Amino acid sequence: MKLNLFWATVQFMTRIPVPEKWAEGVDLSQYWRGIPIFPLIGLIIGGVSGLLFLTITYSGGGVYIGAISYVLALVLFTGGLHLDGLADTCDGIFSARQREKMLEIMRDSRLGTYGGIGLIFCLLTKTLVVIDLSYYSPLHLLALLTCAPIVGRTVVVLLMYQQRYAREHGGMGSNYIGRVTASSTMLTLLIGSILVMALENWQGLTAMAVTLLIVYGMALYFNNRLGGQTGDTLGAAIEVGEVIFLVAMIWQ
Repeated sequence: MKLNLFWATVQFMTRIPVPEKWAEGVDLSQYWRGIPIFPLIGLIIGGVSGLLFLTITYSGGGVYIGAISYVLALVLFTGGLHLDGLADTCDGIFSARQREKMLEIMRDSRLGTYGGIGLIFCLLTKTLVVIDLSYYSPLHLLALLTCAPIVGRTVVVLLMYQQRYAREHGGMGSNYIGRVTASSTMLTLLIGSILVMALENWQGLTAMAVTLLIVYGMALYFNNRLGGQTGDTLGAAIEVGEVIFLVAMIWQ
């Protein structure tokens, strides 16, 4: 895999400053080739966010401020890209309109009631679950908090492989949806699984399996309601994937 594709994927998926020359030469139509990099991006932002949590928590800030800082760091690393997708998806899906109207609502940049509720529920759930998991030892907790973004960015491939783009005209999501190959999908799932196994053992893999099943269910639901996937549903899947993994770890 070319190094410029790695940096182009990091540039697209995060707000980490990447010099333009490092990512030059990669066309948008080739971005799908970078899907196996997604779990590695999760490793980077999850690890740094987890370290921030430990630093604040054990330097006197307390677990509550530490948990808020962890969740905020994940938002800042992505510029809220995936949260925006979650909000738009909630606005569209819960509007109970016809397919075309739901897609029109999802394209609207304004935040609706359901989108706001979705954002609050997602951020609040993440924060409370991190607080609830803080009884783990510091190193174990760091591994766990690192795994959540890995899993979220691994399972999203289920909404890409052999999926249909829901809109007539392509957006950013169309660079991935329906374009990733079977080998890229398997490699993405393999890399994500290896990282989770290395960090969290079988407990993490079990939580990841639960997340895979739920996100796949989301993919089927979006296909039924929207006639396919969009960039917004991809963002929603990443956010939901993180939440489901963390919640599943409570029951381990």
